[in-house]
Amino acid sequence: MALTIELGVAELATTRFAISPLSETVACLQQLAGRDREAANLPWLRWAADELANAPLDLSWTWPLLVSDRPSWPEFLVPAPRGSGPSIDDDLAALRRTTARQVRASLGRVFGDALPEPVAALAAHPEAGLDTIAAELRAAHDRLVAPHWPRIRAVLDADVGHRAKQLAAGGSARLFTGLHPDLRWQDGKVVHTGARRRADHVVHRGPGGLVLIPVALGSPYALIKGNTSTQTTVRYPARGRGAIWTAGTRPPPGSTIRLLGRARAGLLEALRSPATTTDLARALGVTPSAVSQHLGVLRDSGLVERERSGRQVLYLVTALGTALLDR
Repeated sequence: MALTIELGVAELATTRFAISPLSETVACLQQLAGRDREAANLPWLRWAADELANAPLDLSWTWPLLVSDRPSWPEFLVPAPRGSGPSIDDDLAALRRTTARQVRASLGRVFGDALPEPVAALAAHPEAGLDTIAAELRAAHDRLVAPHWPRIRAVLDADVGHRAKQLAAGGSARLFTGLHPDLRWQDGKVVHTGARRRADHVVHRGPGGLVLIPVALGSPYALIKGNTSTQTTVRYPARGRGAIWTAGTRPPPGSTIRLLGRARAGLLEALRSPATTTDLARALGVTPSAVSQHLGVLRDSGLVERERSGRQVLYLVTALGTALLDR
């Protein structure tokens, strides 16, 4: 069945992209629970399982909200970021700002009138419960996401840069259709045809435009909030997320090495996942000046492109470069 978001001119004008460390944290916990697992995340899942086997996390308040027999989970766990790239502290501060009324309304939509424990305890004491949940999510972020955040952030930044080019080239229709195969732009509406609902549903959109959030450690589906206490978010799988855990871990093919040389072929393989010059130098054990020289040759050959993200310049392999690696 279809899920529809109606957007006026004002809402479309204020639709924006944002990157959310909290969104990644919630997504990775659901991956650990087996919710809509993405095959590309298996290397991370194996690492996380080993990490937690040595020292389990206490998620006694958060886990029952995210992992239950219900088809959804409370929307306030991933509030819409206020900026384009907030910190985990910013995200958690937004979580704590959820009002008691909003907490209880969200819990009621997910769990109905008979709230299980400790969901009932959260409904009875929302402010204290949110503080505990924020502390649990912060611990999960620091253990499971932060060690990999530079690589994850590079992929998310590159995705946003790519979407900006799509918007400039083809407007809203191209932007929304390109986000995910289940999404399309139709007559002033965003339509999600893959929504797992019993009937067609119109989203109760939050104030302002949409917040589009790429996700690296999440499911293969586009996720839209049906109800929200902040702006309505659309969370979708980031482009290039599959390369985060594989880039640089396998040698480039022999034909690519013969054509480019071992150093440049290895650099091209590493750029299946977007990275900065500093990231590449650290990963490959060479100097930044050597990396810059090789990148210049690869870029002039059309095998690598670069995109600016804030103060950073990200490099990533082009379609031509990928075709060369996959021969």
